[in-house]
Amino acid sequence: MTQAGRSGPLGGRPAATTRGRLSSIAIDLFTTRGFDETSVDDIAAAAGIARRTLFRYYPSKNSLAWGEFDDHLQGLRSLLADTPDDVPLGESLRNALVRFNEVPDDIVEQHRGRMSLLLTVPALQAHSMLMYADWRQVIAEHCAQRLNTEPGDHLPQTIAWITLGTALAAYDQWLKDPGSDLAELLEAGGALLVGGVDTPVGSAPGTDHRPTHRE
Repeated sequence: MTQAGRSGPLGGRPAATTRGRLSSIAIDLFTTRGFDETSVDDIAAAAGIARRTLFRYYPSKNSLAWGEFDDHLQGLRSLLADTPDDVPLGESLRNALVRFNEVPDDIVEQHRGRMSLLLTVPALQAHSMLMYADWRQVIAEHCAQRLNTEPGDHLPQTIAWITLGTALAAYDQWLKDPGSDLAELLEAGGALLVGGVDTPVGSAPGTDHRPTHRE
């Protein structure tokens, strides 16, 4: 199973299911009206369904902002599992981050709105910590398999936190500067996953390193 057709945080694929559609409607309302100002009843009415029907798909208002999160995690897990064994661990993480966060042009603005909500709305920030724990666990499992250790051990967990930080830092910059390129930001941050913090950005394997000329 791949990420195609999935929608959610830290990944930009369009919605293709009822759950994805409901999340998209919620994101649009949260963005235009404000998260606190939008009720579950508002979302249900916009979707043309009953309140109790909406709760069959999502247990809470907070969870609506996350879309098809379980499917999204499976997409990330599949990307990592499909990485050839001869690709170094850092490169596998960087490549998965870039591919997983490809955003089609027609949903860029909605995806920007979703991530802005998740990173700035206090109620969603608290909820996000729980969701990101599951996201990190997928990374830790991949690292543990490569390192022949357990996912809960210190090193896989450390790498998982670093990988999440790399993604969130890229999104933070992308939201601050609408003219920036998300893939380029992920590539630049991902260079640290490949070479470590002592490696100048652009000089890690697989990155573009162009000399800087000064007048």
